[in-house]
Amino acid sequence: MIRLLRCGFVGAAALLFVVRSGAQSSTGETPEANPGRPTVSTPATLTPVGYLQFENGGLYAETSPEFSALFGINQVTKLTVASRLQLLALSEPLVQASGATGDALSGSRPGEVFAGFQAVVLPGEGHKPTVSLSYIRRLYASPAPEIDIGTFRNSALILLSDDLAGFHFDINGIFSEQTKGIVHRGQFGQTLSISHPLGRLTVAGELWHFTQPLTSRNAVGNLWAVSYPLRKNLVVDTGFNHGLTSSSTQWEGFAGFNVSFASPIVGIPRSKINLTRVRLYPARAMKLLRLFSDTGSPRFDNQMTFHPTRH
Repeated sequence: MIRLLRCGFVGAAALLFVVRSGAQSSTGETPEANPGRPTVSTPATLTPVGYLQFENGGLYAETSPEFSALFGINQVTKLTVASRLQLLALSEPLVQASGATGDALSGSRPGEVFAGFQAVVLPGEGHKPTVSLSYIRRLYASPAPEIDIGTFRNSALILLSDDLAGFHFDINGIFSEQTKGIVHRGQFGQTLSISHPLGRLTVAGELWHFTQPLTSRNAVGNLWAVSYPLRKNLVVDTGFNHGLTSSSTQWEGFAGFNVSFASPIVGIPRSKINLTRVRLYPARAMKLLRLFSDTGSPRFDNQMTFHPTRH
């Protein structure tokens, strides 16, 4: 219990830090968060170029093949370095489990660590959906128990996102490699998430299915979640998931937040900076442009223009 309280304080401190950092970084246009949590499905769209997005949350689960109860903290970091390329880092800083079975261990310990990327192959335009490919590899394997989906060594995903009749759709096809000792098996998963705004709230419902190749079973679940934007770049969420088969984790409750701010590594894209300048000083910008044009001095060219891009 003391460890959980300490983790709670650390999580609260982290939330305050990222919120303050996000506020300080929004000197011009505030980046809009593109939440990938809390659904199992991952959006095919990327976060804005040059911005970091942190997706953090806590999960409590009961009645699963590998444990009787589990609490975990999960964290995903996204950094979009180009209009079609995003880098990913996924980790579980803490897993607290009881009643572990098989090779899994009860108690408190770090969870697993992954890294990968996501690339857009077909950008959404008009009525066309956005289609992306993603690859993720495990960097550290933990003895902590897993929920019904299990863990993987390598995973490839096909992602599709689209909007239709006021609803947002995220569809994933997942192909993973699961291992146990010298045994290697392929796992296949499918997810369908549908969300719809209700005022400032967004309600999401999801159906998902994963094969369990090491036990020759199938995990199926139904997830419901709500999210709310405290700021344009800060979204909080909560929800639950119910397993629909005997080999699925029966109940999961979760809550977390997504926050985006300018990356100190990549920096704010030129288009964002230019947009900020024109928006902050439109009259001064136009006056300077006319002045330099009339006097024959060098023009600003792209320094004061903005060409909008679709995210």
